[in-house]
Amino acid sequence: MVKVGIVGGSGYTGVQLVSLLLGHPETEIQWVTSRKFEGQLICETFGALRSMTDLRFVRFTPDLLSGVDIVFTAVPHGQAMKIVYQIARYGKRVIDLSADYRFKDITIYEQAYQKHQTPELAEKAVYGLPELFFSKIRKAEIVGNPGCYPTSAILAAAPVITEGLHAPGMPLIVDSKSGVSGAGREPTLATHFCEVDEGLKPYKVLSHRHQPEIASILKSSSEDVGEVYFVPHLSPMNRGIVSTIYLPLKQRMEEKALLALYESSYADKPFVRVLPYGTFPSTHHVRGSNYCDIGLALAPGGKLVVAMSAIDNLIKGASGQAIQNMNIMMGLDEALGLCIPPLFP
Repeated sequence: MVKVGIVGGSGYTGVQLVSLLLGHPETEIQWVTSRKFEGQLICETFGALRSMTDLRFVRFTPDLLSGVDIVFTAVPHGQAMKIVYQIARYGKRVIDLSADYRFKDITIYEQAYQKHQTPELAEKAVYGLPELFFSKIRKAEIVGNPGCYPTSAILAAAPVITEGLHAPGMPLIVDSKSGVSGAGREPTLATHFCEVDEGLKPYKVLSHRHQPEIASILKSSSEDVGEVYFVPHLSPMNRGIVSTIYLPLKQRMEEKALLALYESSYADKPFVRVLPYGTFPSTHHVRGSNYCDIGLALAPGGKLVVAMSAIDNLIKGASGQAIQNMNIMMGLDEALGLCIPPLFP
């Protein structure tokens, strides 16, 4: 039985971690921390977990680490690196859900976020996208869990990029729509009900912090990738992301060959479902699950791929993927505890 601790359990990703781990057959949650709700029963903070756990939120101290095998850190960017440093010194493995350990190039991280306090640990960390980095994750001591937008974009684009089919130097365009839970649980004017309901708006156009994450991972797979342009949109739904990626090809491609490429790329990946050609993904079909659905289309002439993906931003885009990484790190079946059918309708 894997004993786990969760640092930062009072946000959306934190409670999703608790919820999924409570149903995992090979894990025991030892503690969950929260400064804001210290001492309070988790099920009082989150009524959905009533009668499922009698754990209380505690304050994080290094002494807690002696009783766990692995730790999830679900705290904001900048705060995570201080805690991960303590966990690493204690010799425990950690999966960080912030951006603090997603970048090998600290310069890119510091341009998008802030000064990094533990660059030596960032250099050792592994980017936690199981479909691309399974073998590295298995041996990792620190895993940087990917962002939700990057997960949706990278999985949709990767087969074309890794096979070297992208037209050299041509730009890659990512257009994404996300539910409001992606902004976190702390209330802001931008996520107020009246500001979001019945509306759809782009934000942080060409300046979102997930752009360099998408670009760095895709460019590490191929030097042919040109500029990556990313435009996110806020959609009036609780959860879910749909991303549409435009991929110029170096040569003409047929529909059957494109579909075969994606099917072979993800043939042994339990949480990527490649849809029949001409069938397009929907957040309705992945909501509440760890699946990523991918649909494909070719522009007339066959030299532009439109790859579309749908994920639940809180599960495959955050907590579910973190548990998938934990399974791999601890030598378990990567799908253990995560084979949950999507909630539909």
